[in-house]
Amino acid sequence: MKTILVDAVDCFIIEESGSFKIFKEMHNFLEAFPNRKIILTGAKDEQIKQFGLDRMPYEVFTLKHDPEKTNPKYFEILLKQFNLSADEAIYFEHNENAVKSAQSVGISAFYYNNDKKDLVALKKFIEENL
Repeated sequence: MKTILVDAVDCFIIEESGSFKIFKEMHNFLEAFPNRKIILTGAKDEQIKQFGLDRMPYEVFTLKHDPEKTNPKYFEILLKQFNLSADEAIYFEHNENAVKSAQSVGISAFYYNNDKKDLVALKKFIEENL
């Protein structure tokens, strides 16, 4: 069963009225899938608290901006740490360069436009790639 890799800030976590919270519609949507979910971020320790990443319902993975998700090395380290092959994971992300980075190591990745919050398109991507 494939693992769903979830971008943290601007996908699973949204800013509302100056504070960060879980995007409830996204969380409810992801709960429909029995797959393992891992939230990906580059957050450093102080940002973990700021974004509420220490209170997530799923595992959180960060390399503390060393390297960034735009660097394929980030995904190589992630896969190794979780003992996954690229074809055992799918990913969605709001940063197009991070999407390209994941794709460059063989992960099926989807650009999620955080302004549109198009969960229908995201659902289609996930269902077609699981």
